Amino acid sequence: MKILRRLMIVVPPLMAALLAAGQPSYAVQAPESKSNPSTLMEKVRAATARFKDINVATAAGFVQGTPCVSGPDAGAMGVHFVMPARIKNFILQADQPQALIYEPLPGGAFRLVGVEFIVLASNWQSQPDGTISTPALEGDLMNYESAPNRYGLPAFYELHVWAWEDNPKGSFADWNTHVTCERLSAD
Repeated sequence: MKILRRLMIVVPPLMAALLAAGQPSYAVQAPESKSNPSTLMEKVRAATARFKDINVATAAGFVQGTPCVSGPDAGAMGVHFVMPARIKNFILQADQPQALIYEPLPGGAFRLVGVEFIVLASNWQSQPDGTISTPALEGDLMNYESAPNRYGLPAFYELHVWAWEDNPKGSFADWNTHVTCERLSAD
């Protein structure tokens, strides 16, 4: 459903631009466009490389926000370590994710696999045009999670970026089939 929503927003303007220009799709995207996933991915990697060591993340103020989140057939998200101040204060920048996502490993270790950007809906709606638009980061639309939700949060927007683990479902998909919670109990 989320993918369909994104496609319904992106495809019509793209098709109109292609038809008007009469050029192949690769010629439509200008070099300064913000929708290049590698640009966002590179920014996230550069900003979070130091957090591969979870001790550095906790020293910087990240705290565990969820247990290991997994789905029955969709893979997992992993354990989210969040920085509450970034969620509360409405920070939406590629180099300042609200959550770091770790895959649990045997013996209590963790491996950084991605990040999540989180914007409370109330914070977004207080912004100019916030009631009539969807937040986007580097051109990628965020997904809406209504309340109540499994996280106990008020309604929010989110975007996962799998910067440190390849995801067959896509770099910005919620679930990653290469991430698992099964190793959590394996000692």
